[in-house]
Amino acid sequence: MKLSERYDPKSVEPTWQERWEKAGLFRADARPDAPKKYVLEMLPYPSGSMHMGHVRVYLIGDVYARYYRMRGFDVLHPMGWDAFGLPAENAAIKDGVHPAIRTRENIERFRAAMRSLGFAYDWTREVNTSDPEFYRWNQWFFLRLWERDMVYRRFSKVNWCTGCLTVIANEQVKEGRCERCDSPVVERQMPEWAFRITRNSEDLLQALDGLTEWPQRITSAQRNWIGKSEGAEADFKTADGRSIRVFTTRIDTVYGATLLVLAPDHPMVASLTDPRRKAEVEDFAARMAAIGKIERTAEGAPKEGVLIGAHATNPFTGQPVPIWVANFVLSDYGTGALMAVPAHDTRDFAFARAYGLPIRQVIRPADGRDLGPVETWTEAFTEDGILVDSGEYIGLPSSEARRRMGASLEQRGLGKPTVTYRQKDWGFSRQRYWGTPIPIVYCERCDPERKGIPVPDDQLPVRLPEIDTQAVLTGKGEPPLAKVKSFVETTCPTCGGPARREVETMDTFVVSCWYFARYLSPHYDRAPFDPKLAHRWLPVDIYVGGPEH
Repeated sequence: MKLSERYDPKSVEPTWQERWEKAGLFRADARPDAPKKYVLEMLPYPSGSMHMGHVRVYLIGDVYARYYRMRGFDVLHPMGWDAFGLPAENAAIKDGVHPAIRTRENIERFRAAMRSLGFAYDWTREVNTSDPEFYRWNQWFFLRLWERDMVYRRFSKVNWCTGCLTVIANEQVKEGRCERCDSPVVERQMPEWAFRITRNSEDLLQALDGLTEWPQRITSAQRNWIGKSEGAEADFKTADGRSIRVFTTRIDTVYGATLLVLAPDHPMVASLTDPRRKAEVEDFAARMAAIGKIERTAEGAPKEGVLIGAHATNPFTGQPVPIWVANFVLSDYGTGALMAVPAHDTRDFAFARAYGLPIRQVIRPADGRDLGPVETWTEAFTEDGILVDSGEYIGLPSSEARRRMGASLEQRGLGKPTVTYRQKDWGFSRQRYWGTPIPIVYCERCDPERKGIPVPDDQLPVRLPEIDTQAVLTGKGEPPLAKVKSFVETTCPTCGGPARREVETMDTFVVSCWYFARYLSPHYDRAPFDPKLAHRWLPVDIYVGGPEH
């Protein structure tokens, strides 16, 4: 046979791809005598068509899968579809096509492209997260977490996308705008469902030590996200005897605290504010709420604040310090209040310089360097050192001073040594249709406080209802499912009386937590996955994807 001078993939590759498919060449055999490799790429969101970014990720995984298969490994290399989410629903609002139809069309387009590229996937394990037989297990996990008090309803500040009209995660906010639709994101106070992940903050942090082959930038980002801080809580007393509790990692600098700073929405701001400053403080708080915490605390954002006209007493010096509200303090981090020490904190230094506030040095370098008068400083001295101008603690190293000061606070009932985490519980409920229904009902007789009653396992899955797309997906007002009477009205599993279903749905990141395990046994109906196959294939050996996963 004469070889063509020009390679024509269209005339050659489909034939071989068909042979590979018929031979089951890429199926995982689960050969117990062979070493295993589980090669996984992040499952795509099927919106539109594949682009070269997809090809890059899946090509990397394909190379790994083929390499290990040729070396005799039993290779599991699956693919599926992250099929729920905002883009399909937003498209439905725009053009009136049901998101299930649009998603199905996109999946067919993606699958055809992947097959034409010849990727070595075991297509017998394909999953679709919008299939009720998949998302029933999202609901099953919810119920198991409910039983362990790991999921609850709360009233919380959330990121509200003004375009998508739903709550979005911090990771979906880029410079104050929604990464999906580029609309402004604002803060809102509203009820939501949350996973109590903060119970496991320390476990999650310690587990990072075992991820020795992960990229350092990823593990560092995770450590920063968990944000463990060891320090002390201290009470600053107001004139009327109330306590404002602050958290600080540098209690050794407390003698240099020249002001107390509260978050604009701290619960004590209104009652402490001097009536003559009320309008200014309220205007500032409203402006900060409109900006949102992500934008106002971004690196390089200007430090802004206003005096509220009240003072609090430093628990070590006994001297009053003025109270401010400022944009860089958040009510949901720490205690929502901090002691500002301009001489020894970069942010506090910038704030003090901007407003002409006093700067008092209370730490000198351990090596004896003379930093000169604080008026000449161009930046704060933030290192540990030796205490100066600090009462009975003068001459102590910072570490020893922190230990003694923490003990002093505890002995006097004014605080204690403590550990805090930046990590917050995960709010996962969304005000949209195209997602996993939350398996909760509300019954006025059995549940007057509306804490929620779980749907029994034998009633799973709670299916998304068929809808009139144009009537329900309007993009306005209440969550779409609230408009579907046949879905909302149900019976209470406890008393059998009338009840109403939860109308919010789960965020798609819930799927990201466990979809890799469903590939092991995609048709298994007794549990999310077959335990025997989990023992064989898990953990994943190679994962190719973005840092958001």
